[in-house]
Amino acid sequence: MLKLFHAWGSCSLASAIALEEAQADFELVMMSTKDGDQRRPEYLAINPKARIPALVTDHGVLTETPAILAYVAQAFPAANLAPLHDPFAFAQAQAFNSYLCSTVHVAHAHKHRGYRWTDDPVAQAAMTRQVPQNEIACFRLIEDEMFQGPWVLGDAYSICDAYLYTVMGWLPGDGVDIAQFPRLADHSRRLAERPAVRKVLALQAA
Repeated sequence: MLKLFHAWGSCSLASAIALEEAQADFELVMMSTKDGDQRRPEYLAINPKARIPALVTDHGVLTETPAILAYVAQAFPAANLAPLHDPFAFAQAQAFNSYLCSTVHVAHAHKHRGYRWTDDPVAQAAMTRQVPQNEIACFRLIEDEMFQGPWVLGDAYSICDAYLYTVMGWLPGDGVDIAQFPRLADHSRRLAERPAVRKVLALQAA
């Protein structure tokens, strides 16, 4: 059985949703980043990066959300969670997820984790103030240029949609009104109505 290490409010939500959409047999292991679970020796033995998520498979441990999402899509092809038949289209999915990971997530991380980049409290405060502006720029690009509609890649729901829904969920807490992105706001509303999403949210709240 697959085992996903997941924390409330983290990007691991995307992987949990993808696994549920794929109807995979998996165990959801709840972690608390506030309590420092990701730095405990037993978890570091699984993921030395001290980050969440981590997916334990029969072949080993996978980390990094884009990699886990690609694995789920390829391991459960009947779920049709990515355009696996088309190398270019699959690369486009990977490009979208990589942008969320390398740019959008980093913009969000500047809010509370400026210490990763500097130990200067003044610089950390400046990074925190910049978060809403940086996120607005990211989601304006997604809304206007990257989001094909009605789903990220067009007509077919994919792993990209689970990931976009996850990072969109961070915006209100970062002081960004999602109403300024009507297409993406509608996307989040529709994602929240999917049975798989409802089930995962219920599981993590249990």
